[in-house]
Amino acid sequence: MPIHLDRDRESADAARLADHFGQIGARYTEAKTGPDAEIVQAGVRYAVAIKRASQGRSDRVIPLLSQAILEAQRHAAELKGVRPMAVLWVEQAPESLFGRVTAFLDAYRPRAAIAIVTPQGVSLVRWNDKGPCDMAAPAPTSLRHGARRQGAVGTAPPKAFNLFSDLNQWLLKLLLAPDIRADLLNAPRQAYRSGTELAHAAQCSQMSASRLLQHLRREGFLDEYSAGLRLVRRQELFKRWRAAAMRSAPDMPMRFTVRAAVPQQLKALLQSDQVQTCLGLFAAADALGVGHVSGVPPHVYVPRLPALAQGRYNPPWAALNSHPEGTPDLILRQPMAPLATFRGAVNQGGTWCADIIQVWLDVSHHPARGQEQADHIYSTVLQPIVEQGDA
Repeated sequence: MPIHLDRDRESADAARLADHFGQIGARYTEAKTGPDAEIVQAGVRYAVAIKRASQGRSDRVIPLLSQAILEAQRHAAELKGVRPMAVLWVEQAPESLFGRVTAFLDAYRPRAAIAIVTPQGVSLVRWNDKGPCDMAAPAPTSLRHGARRQGAVGTAPPKAFNLFSDLNQWLLKLLLAPDIRADLLNAPRQAYRSGTELAHAAQCSQMSASRLLQHLRREGFLDEYSAGLRLVRRQELFKRWRAAAMRSAPDMPMRFTVRAAVPQQLKALLQSDQVQTCLGLFAAADALGVGHVSGVPPHVYVPRLPALAQGRYNPPWAALNSHPEGTPDLILRQPMAPLATFRGAVNQGGTWCADIIQVWLDVSHHPARGQEQADHIYSTVLQPIVEQGDA
């Protein structure tokens, strides 16, 4: 049965809470009178009411959390300049619990500051009435302390968070989409208030979206005072994004068997339903109206390279052969971030091409005047978007 967290329990409990909150940049101290504890985060004081649940069942957790919210509000009303915060300690919390709690809060308690803490750390947190509920990655030191308490050995350190994974790049494009024209990026254009809304638009798990938001907030890339999720410090974000895209993608130079006009054969290839494709790099820049470099064979993105030209039931692809020597008619390229590349692709006259951010990233490190093309895209399209976020 769920029980209240007794403030007279051994001091180890308070130490664990202080350790967990410390790992996400907050100071936790037990209170001698009034609320159960006080938390200070980013200069804001919170009067904290704490509840405890042994099992992460939503039918037990949500009523306890609601009670903690009411008690925290009562404590905060008696103190000056203090906000209420409900903290729930859950011994065992399945991943599904966080989605149900977030949905409940979004529907009935959208302004409540809350945190759910597990033995691994702060797992769900919302600090202010304008912010989303975010998943917090377990803290390395917290895990090490837990290993010592349990006598564990050889505990593997947590994996470093990849801000520019394939999915995270797509999520970043969604956050930037309202500032980019629809003919330059294919993505929903709406204001997101929470990780739940962002995950729904991205067609991904809520935990994935929330982890990204938690990292962005920790790195200072989210505007804490905006009513929605708004990216700031964009110049630094784009700089790091570009550096992360330096990996070379596998490609394959190709040539059409029939020595006819290449543009017509290329168009038939791109409009074939057999294989998912889109123009990339310099050819995509031309299609988007920001071309600056000529003479480079067109790049065509495909999901995978092997044997794509061997489909004898698909004439456009059957007409392609590998051409490793000499000047190719086109270059097939396998994207390093296929989800972000193909979902963001825009349709230009019946032909799909990579979006403006993807083109900028991909040409940046190309040896054939790629820097020149990237600079042109940045100055004509991306710079105003970046400066808008840094204003």
